[in-house]
Amino acid sequence: MSETFADLIACEDALMFVNAAITSTGQREFRHHEGDQRLSLDFLHEYMLANYRRLYAAVLALRINDHNAALIVRNLLVRAGDVDVERRRAEGRLIARRLELLPQQRVYRLFGELRRRGVNNRRTRAIMRDWLAGRRDPAFDAVKYRGGVKAAVRHAHLPPGDEHGELGAFLFAPGRVKAYRTPIFELWRRAHYEQAAIYDLPYTVAEGFAAKHGISREKFLERIEPRMTRLERLRLQENARQAEVDAVQVDLGTMPLTRLASYVLSLPPADRAARRDELTGALRTAARREAGAARGSWGRVAAVLDDSYSATGSGHKRRRPLAVALASSFLLDALAARYTPLWTSGRTDELMLRPFGPTPLGTRILDALDTAPDRLIIISDGWDNAPPGLARDVLRIWRTRLDPGHRTVITHLNPVYDADDFDVRRLAPTVPTAGIRDAEDLFTLTELARFAEGRVGLAELQAHLDDRVARFLGEEAA
Repeated sequence: MSETFADLIACEDALMFVNAAITSTGQREFRHHEGDQRLSLDFLHEYMLANYRRLYAAVLALRINDHNAALIVRNLLVRAGDVDVERRRAEGRLIARRLELLPQQRVYRLFGELRRRGVNNRRTRAIMRDWLAGRRDPAFDAVKYRGGVKAAVRHAHLPPGDEHGELGAFLFAPGRVKAYRTPIFELWRRAHYEQAAIYDLPYTVAEGFAAKHGISREKFLERIEPRMTRLERLRLQENARQAEVDAVQVDLGTMPLTRLASYVLSLPPADRAARRDELTGALRTAARREAGAARGSWGRVAAVLDDSYSATGSGHKRRRPLAVALASSFLLDALAARYTPLWTSGRTDELMLRPFGPTPLGTRILDALDTAPDRLIIISDGWDNAPPGLARDVLRIWRTRLDPGHRTVITHLNPVYDADDFDVRRLAPTVPTAGIRDAEDLFTLTELARFAEGRVGLAELQAHLDDRVARFLGEEAA
């Protein structure tokens, strides 16, 4: 075996960090406070940056969450002087590509953080300049994210250029302009004294003007509806219904699968029952769309899904673990030729799920294995407590004595970061575990989980990451 002990440690460290970067957002979880989460996550970032910088940067090519992507970008730019020019160029390409995928408000927040830290080297200014130059509608950004745009332009020493040369005046001296030729700037100016102009502005900007003019919430929501994004409509649909405003509606068929599952679980049971056909149809449509050409190709699949009380999540992540499990169940149903879902509570009506009771994972795993599946997927936070440790023993005996040839592929996907262990909680050493944040990542995570099984070493993991980086950058792998 050519792998050294240091290589094995590096492989484990990299997988541990990937799990954290997928699942943790530094917010409170069911069993850990926000401070614990942030302290644990910050330590992991510093550790990886100092010891495995190449692997650390390559993680930007994976489907990690936006919070950790922004932290990686920030840390690479803060510590740019620690590597040579060639390495900085490679990191710069990864950073530029990742910034294209981040929500713009998070990018402006990142730029603000770099400004507060005094990071203003030439590469940082070039990255900020190129990202701002790539914005499709700089005037729209200037209105919706005025503070962020203003700080970025000032910090990077950029000339504010736009079609009519009005961006600089709008950002730094808006009161001196009597009338703008840029339509959205002129709407913003008129909205200070003309209510009709409010409803042509972005929702978040218009909301402030509506409060200034004393417009009732019901009237405002009804008239601003055409300007809302899909996510804004989703967040406000229930508020609009309570205010008896019927205009704010959501096209459930176009929503991402995990977000749709979160929305379904946020509804009262009576609403879910009344809209059963609509909600179930939307979840199936989203799952089939996500499965694509792989529909029905996974053979016999059994899933053990955690809907115990800990799936409640936290105030920051309400029912998030349960939403991931529900979305994954619908996706697995689309992928499987024959699918058997087994919830820890014993419920069979997935639309009426709620977090409740203990976590009898061991018993449910036995039930799942009894169906002789080709794949067994376990989605749980890993706290097996009814009785404690049964799941570990079942999986150990199954893998070492009953199925040493791995006829059944078993994967544990955990949606919750464990701050104490700097990783997601594992069920058994014999079963690979990977972190999961969205059901849409289930394909890539089952592939990544094989590295956690200990049968593939650092060289293979590095090759896998290099391939992902090449695809992420749109290049052909060598």
